[in-house]
Amino acid sequence: MARPRVGRMDADVVVVGAGPTGLLLAGDLARAGARVVVVERRPAGLSNLTRAFAVHARSLEVLDARGLADELLETGRRVRRIRVFGRVDVRLDALPGRFPFVLVTPQYEVERLLRRRAEDAGAEFRHGLRVTDVTQDDDGATVVAVEEGGGAPEAPVRLRAPWVVGTDGVRSTVRRATGIAFPGATVIRAMVLADVRLARPPEDALTVASASGALGFLAPFGDDWYRFIGWDEALDHGGDGPVDLDEVRTLARATLGDDHGMAELRFGTRFAADERQATRYRAGRVLLAGDAAHVHSPAGGLGMNTGLQDAANLSWRLAPVVRGADDDLVDGYAAERHPVGTQVLRTSGTMLRLATRPGPTAAVLRAIGATLLSRVAAARRRAAASVSALGVRYPAPPGAHPAAGSRVPDLPLVPGPAGPRLAEALRAGRFVLVGPEAGPPEDVPRAPGELDAGERVHVRRADGRDATLLVRPDGYLADARRPGSPASGTA
Repeated sequence: MARPRVGRMDADVVVVGAGPTGLLLAGDLARAGARVVVVERRPAGLSNLTRAFAVHARSLEVLDARGLADELLETGRRVRRIRVFGRVDVRLDALPGRFPFVLVTPQYEVERLLRRRAEDAGAEFRHGLRVTDVTQDDDGATVVAVEEGGGAPEAPVRLRAPWVVGTDGVRSTVRRATGIAFPGATVIRAMVLADVRLARPPEDALTVASASGALGFLAPFGDDWYRFIGWDEALDHGGDGPVDLDEVRTLARATLGDDHGMAELRFGTRFAADERQATRYRAGRVLLAGDAAHVHSPAGGLGMNTGLQDAANLSWRLAPVVRGADDDLVDGYAAERHPVGTQVLRTSGTMLRLATRPGPTAAVLRAIGATLLSRVAAARRRAAASVSALGVRYPAPPGAHPAAGSRVPDLPLVPGPAGPRLAEALRAGRFVLVGPEAGPPEDVPRAPGELDAGERVHVRRADGRDATLLVRPDGYLADARRPGSPASGTA
């Protein structure tokens, strides 16, 4: 049950970590009226040069529901096919919705837009603070941090709130302080990431190439720069020295079969690829999301995308809890997103192992996989739905329509104040009741997370269907009704 607040609170929610996951969450909560403080170790203005570069279709839908997708599209390259095993194209053109492609753009562009939105909504940012501990009691949690900068030690900064969310990455201090286990292993010691210019650019595709014990990715940013990620077991000595252009060329030839005339290097680093998942996403008043909750290989470019979708699921649950709803509402976040995190680990792990495992057996499996993808349309569709996350579906709650928990397409709407599309109606951050084009909507009971059904956004669908839909703020179906059939039928 919800408890009254006791003592001084510095915020309703403290978010630790200002990456994409934390920024989207902070913006959603602040727009819902919560007092949010974001704590970040990096100094203000320091660009986050990380390995994330792909924004998949479902994440673009999440950003579209926040009015950010169209602006983000201007920063990168739309890639409509993924080339795997050097010879098979997985086409994304047939994906449903506005975004039948993967957008290749630097992570800092995603962060720039999400930060602006969070600041505009009133979220407070505290940069240069390194979190050292998190403690909690029945009424709230306290984040303990120290100022970074190399000067004389100062008194710790303490921020207290009813809720703390750790979005502070794979080495999460919040997770460790809370005692949540993070089992798993390092699967590759030192992958190389580099941004390069090419004298001989490849065809317009995101290329995934593999050989025995080697893996390479090449993706265009759209500004004459390409992101390369590569690993060759024979060249992996676990070192942490600087990455130079000659090493990148060698890796490209070993994995892609061609260095494409790499002539300039603007950024290079090494990183370990881990496969780990937190055993739980909640411990009392502390929650985890993004890489703090799950981390996996870069195969598929799923990391940042999974974190953004974590945040979208958590925010609509936590916002009403801050306003007095039952604490149990946030447990639905872990119930839905923990299995998704597990599946993402399996998907990326399977791709990594299939691509890099040495020996003739692995070569045969790669050939079988290539044949399956090239000849079986259903296999290509499943692969595209999995990587794009458009295929994610949550279990229907007891008593709800059987389709509850499924993604609702960006329905066309009868023109009105909410806009011509469902994504625009979702920008209010509330549940959306979608009625039929003609006649009144059916009665759909209040859903968990709705403090007042009167806060719903009311729209009418323009697709000729007669079902009434109640859509959650994250774009998934909460419930549906058809005329004369209270809990069954197609939506």
